[in-house]
Amino acid sequence: MTAKEYTRFEKARLIGARAIQISMGAKPKVTPQEAGSFDPIDIAKVEFEQGKLPLDIVRDE
Repeated sequence: MTAKEYTRFEKARLIGARAIQISMGAKPKVTPQEAGSFDPIDIAKVEFEQGKLPLDIVRDE
């Protein structure tokens, strides 16, 4: 994920999907202290920004 450029739609989809996983009990890759919140969306955003998101986009190119 480091060198990829995501569209705003892909970014929203990744963060949303990860936030659902976290809210359903998946272990976050960052601490709530790093995110500054216990909100799953905030945690997913920080994971995305730090490149720790365990999801990726596969494009047909």
